[in-house]
Amino acid sequence: GAFSGKDWSKVDRSAAYTGRWIAKSIVAAGLARRALVQLSYAIGVAEPTSIFVDTYGTGTKSDTEILAIVKKNFDLRPGVIVKELDLFKPIYTKTACYGHFGRDEFTWEQPRELKF
Repeated sequence: GAFSGKDWSKVDRSAAYTGRWIAKSIVAAGLARRALVQLSYAIGVAEPTSIFVDTYGTGTKSDTEILAIVKKNFDLRPGVIVKELDLFKPIYTKTACYGHFGRDEFTWEQPRELKF
């Protein structure tokens, strides 16, 4: 679904931000030059039903190893995502101009230091 018109409680919005955050963290940690992260959720289920990582062959470790690193470094429950990315704040007006991604002022654009 589209982001506009949805608040932080809609997991399609918050999970998209989280996928971006994880991918940027993978690249910033030097684990890959490029990364795609897909998260899937089901209503009423706290943990993601699926997590997928693809580094398009650019990884310094296998995608399976990078996925294990992701699982160790990120709590992907929706309630935790909202807190860690500080999505309670009314920042969404800024996304209406120039989009949701590519600006360091957004928390999901600031890579997390990964432990591995």
